[in-house]
Amino acid sequence: MKKIIALLLALVMVFALCACGGSAKEEQTYTIRIGHSDTTQNLIHVSLEHFAKAVNERTNGRVTIEIYAAEQLGSNKEMIEMVKMGNLDAMMLPSGQQADFCPKFKALSLPFLFSDYKHVYKVLDGEIGQELLEGLEENNLIQLAYWENGLRQFTNSKRPIEKPEDLAGLKFRTPEDQMTMAIFAAYGASASPFAFSELYLALQQGTFDGQENPVANIYANNFQDVQKYLTMVNYQYQPKDMIFSLTTWNKLPADIQEVLLECAKEFGAEHRKAIVDSEAQMLAELEAAGMEIGYPDTAPFIEQAQSVYEDFYAQNDWAEDLVARINALK
Repeated sequence: MKKIIALLLALVMVFALCACGGSAKEEQTYTIRIGHSDTTQNLIHVSLEHFAKAVNERTNGRVTIEIYAAEQLGSNKEMIEMVKMGNLDAMMLPSGQQADFCPKFKALSLPFLFSDYKHVYKVLDGEIGQELLEGLEENNLIQLAYWENGLRQFTNSKRPIEKPEDLAGLKFRTPEDQMTMAIFAAYGASASPFAFSELYLALQQGTFDGQENPVANIYANNFQDVQKYLTMVNYQYQPKDMIFSLTTWNKLPADIQEVLLECAKEFGAEHRKAIVDSEAQMLAELEAAGMEIGYPDTAPFIEQAQSVYEDFYAQNDWAEDLVARINALK
């Protein structure tokens, strides 16, 4: 009888310890640092604030998201290395840097690949969108959701761009993205990567004649003050995605992972909608501020950029098939 009682007591203690352990785990709090390169006025930052608030509420205060904007933690290239090493929890990763880890991601930056945002979302939210992410896990990275950067346009301080030849001789700032630089080379312009956080001053000082970005970024960074001409051509599309370090991700309980995934998708969709819905108003305000906005025929630009496709196909045996599948979804 004593042995039975001792055994029962031992079992009670085991169950009590398990319960305590589970309770402690449920009560543990987490702070997640996420960095990005845009200003606090940018729509991506606004949606990140909504994301952080929702995560905190839906985890009953167990998760706090700290947002570091405007390259406070380093350039995009520096931040992704930190995430890869587990020294930064997460970041909003531009397409150019993501292509360094996901080879097929390079295709997204091809010139005039997408006809409109509906085409973009049909591709990214389907089978192809998942296929493009191959390579992340091998680099200690996981993507929670596609967020937005947008269809990209040209701005410059020298002249209206009505045909490809008008780009010749101009010096443009671009992201650290070989595809983007190749596109400008096809137009006879020179292109150099440069820190986005320092771009306004560089444009003001004439270090660059122009730059390329979606309308939302042009607006949020007040480039109308240092750039006279905006050329609306939708020459390229790039997303900006929520990427976590697997070092961080694998330490989180399953219920918190579920909330993060849910909120990443929800507020990524919010960010997409905000970009699309606000573009007309932003363009009106840019024009009112003195920017000259042009809408040239894109056919000559598309034709002159075909050499970029030819080079890309020659370098990647999977590229032509992938592009055909993307075009089939138009």
